Amino acid sequence: MQIVTSEQMREIDHYTIETLGIPAIVLMENAGRAIAEEVLSYCRASSRNGYKHTGDAPDSEQAYEKVFRSEPGPRERYREERWLILIGKGNNGGDGLVCARHLVDAGVSVHLLYAEPPESLCGDAAAQRAIAEALGLPRSVYTPGEAGTFSGFTGIVDALLGTGAKGAPRGAYASLIREANGSGLPIIAADIPSGLDADTGGLYDPCICARKTVSLAFLKAGLTQYPGAEAAGEVVVRYIGIPPALPPNVPGAGQVLTEASLQSELGIKVDRPRRADGHKGTYGHVLLAAGSLPMSGAALLSAKAALRAGCGLATWALPAALLPHTSGTVPELMTAPVPDDGSGAWSEAAAGEVLRLMQARDVLAVGPGLGRFPGEAGFLRALWEGIPRPLVVDADALNILAAAGGLAAWQRRDAATVLTPHPGEMARLAGLSTAEAQRDRLGLARRFAEQHGVTLVLKGARTVVADPGGRVFVNTTGHPGMATGGSGDVLTGIIASLLAQGLSGIQAAALGVYLHGLAGERAASKRWTSASLLAGDIVEAL
Repeated sequence: MQIVTSEQMREIDHYTIETLGIPAIVLMENAGRAIAEEVLSYCRASSRNGYKHTGDAPDSEQAYEKVFRSEPGPRERYREERWLILIGKGNNGGDGLVCARHLVDAGVSVHLLYAEPPESLCGDAAAQRAIAEALGLPRSVYTPGEAGTFSGFTGIVDALLGTGAKGAPRGAYASLIREANGSGLPIIAADIPSGLDADTGGLYDPCICARKTVSLAFLKAGLTQYPGAEAAGEVVVRYIGIPPALPPNVPGAGQVLTEASLQSELGIKVDRPRRADGHKGTYGHVLLAAGSLPMSGAALLSAKAALRAGCGLATWALPAALLPHTSGTVPELMTAPVPDDGSGAWSEAAAGEVLRLMQARDVLAVGPGLGRFPGEAGFLRALWEGIPRPLVVDADALNILAAAGGLAAWQRRDAATVLTPHPGEMARLAGLSTAEAQRDRLGLARRFAEQHGVTLVLKGARTVVADPGGRVFVNTTGHPGMATGGSGDVLTGIIASLLAQGLSGIQAAALGVYLHGLAGERAASKRWTSASLLAGDIVEAL
């Protein structure tokens, strides 16, 4: 599923209208019909007007009617629905006017509430206003604070502000949004909720809180990221006559990760069938440089996840003092203690042993539970520059990287390099505050990956994956219960395992976050409450 920004959507609209010759008013008609269909779908799902049989006795009047009378026709089905359509002066308002007509055709009672005088509409929206007037659709112009504005309605369609709106809603629009939210009625948004940044998912004050959003033609970037994703509610992308393939010279903002897109865009199958003649050497060997005396569990989670994700072998390079405490914890895992002067901490000198071990391994994952220590920058730089094989960098290794000047001060690696920061680590790497890093996750991930030649996994709800070539993917698998210590360590192990099995950086990262999220969903389904979910549960659900 393609994701676009507001500017890209404008270019797509222009191409469709000017180059392909599809009239704008036709697109508006299709858009309004699609919104109306989703309103009707919501009405049916809500069961407010479903045909209900309450008689238990077979000879009751209700039972008789249930058996011998036909189900209500389309118009009768919606006879109790009364929807208020909020109309702005732009094309979004025009979509709302078309929606109102189709709702009336289905038997829904509607009322048009204009944020500004109807005469302020222009272009195709004005043409739709004229049709609504000719049909005699009831209308009024919004008066802030007027009593009874929302009383008696069963739902609201938000057609106030579309993707072209910039900044916080003002004047009547702001007041109308606040009152709509305060009404308690379900709201269905046309294209995006009014007050939501279509590119970043940021929320202006105020912003519509929708039950459902009907994204027209393509998925808007702001609907994929929080807090916008929450304000949008359920998101449905509807075809309106614009071809699903992006026009020439419009790259798109990214794609949603699905089983289909993983195969079509990245050429990988989620089930990853095994060869009949395969053996442990066929599926690669992961080396993990991780763990310290107070944080050995992080390394164990990563190692076990790597094995569960299918690599043939895994070795944990660990400070020697940890070995007596962890030996045999994961029987399938090999260990390689490195000198640590008995402290259970890493040192710069340990890099040499890791480099030696990597001569017989396929990928290195460094960072989970690593800790901070004297000589850390030299340790990490030696691995960064001395290993000609794929590298996954996570947790404390990312903080070491940021403290040592960030990637601008480090040479580009030829082999696949996957960085897996959470928002705080991303902020440190990019020299931003966490709030700034979260403001435009898709854009930041794309720019960072392109600039530094790495595959970036920006973790969090709706994890973003970007590669050096500018491709961006948004993951929608996962569960709130995964917000627990160790979840990121599990992801590191999964990605390292997939790299060891021969996948490229972007393939391993994209498939890794997808599988990680699915495992989290599966693990959460087995718990009475998602608050009980542990990172180890995610490993066991792989």
